Amino acid sequence: MLGLLGLIWGASFLGVELALTGFGPITTAAGRIGLAAIILVGLALRAGGLPRWSAPNGPRIWGHILGMALFTNAIPFALLSWAQESVTSSFAGITMAIVPLMVLPLAHLMVPGERMSLRKVAGFAIGFAGVVVLIGLPQGQGAGLARLACVGASACYAIGSINTRLCPPVGLIAYSAAGLTVAAILIVPAALLIEGVPALPPVKAVAGLLYLGLLPTALATVILVSVTRSAGPSFLSLVNYQVPVWAVILGTVFLGESLPSAFLFALILIIAGLVVSRSPAQRLRP
Repeated sequence: MLGLLGLIWGASFLGVELALTGFGPITTAAGRIGLAAIILVGLALRAGGLPRWSAPNGPRIWGHILGMALFTNAIPFALLSWAQESVTSSFAGITMAIVPLMVLPLAHLMVPGERMSLRKVAGFAIGFAGVVVLIGLPQGQGAGLARLACVGASACYAIGSINTRLCPPVGLIAYSAAGLTVAAILIVPAALLIEGVPALPPVKAVAGLLYLGLLPTALATVILVSVTRSAGPSFLSLVNYQVPVWAVILGTVFLGESLPSAFLFALILIIAGLVVSRSPAQRLRP
């Protein structure tokens, strides 16, 4: 299941490339969020409904739901879709390996007991060198901002991860459904205002958007819940090593994207930073 989750998330960048052939970037983000929200709300209603405002910690939970809507869904999806108009899906996928590295300093500041040890500082430094290599590669017009947008999306995911970690206990399906619903309320009007109603898109664009909504945004949440409950969050974190690899493989095979050796060097540095930052017990814990 962990391998399937890595493949689904890794293929999301290919899905974005397909969707962008017929939809604008914000419309692409809004479409995947809206479709996934409908599916997960249905699942949540069958399992007891969305989190209640009147429940213990209800207002605090909904504050974290708003944070999830912004930093886990609306902002990073829009940034990645916009960026992939200028950068390859492989590049966007590689930047996702930055997420757990960015979590390290954020957790140090925001999560009690998560201090930056010497090992974590060393891992962060190695991984950050990989980020510098990625951003500093030769680039065409507009690619510089697009690369920064990908890194910005990774930063959003890191903030979203800390936000979810600090949320009071709540069912993950209900939490995700509520977050997607709030994100849809925010981004769908923005997409219509900025990009308007899309013209009749080609079949591959519709297929890409359906994939994004059904699998990496909806089904992946269900798999995530199952893996977390059966094997724990430490095991789930291993997916961070898989997503960029799948993004590179799929982008190269199906889109014919070139893969500069510097991309691979940057990915090796980032993953090395992840390995160094984790203790031997964390790396092996089932």
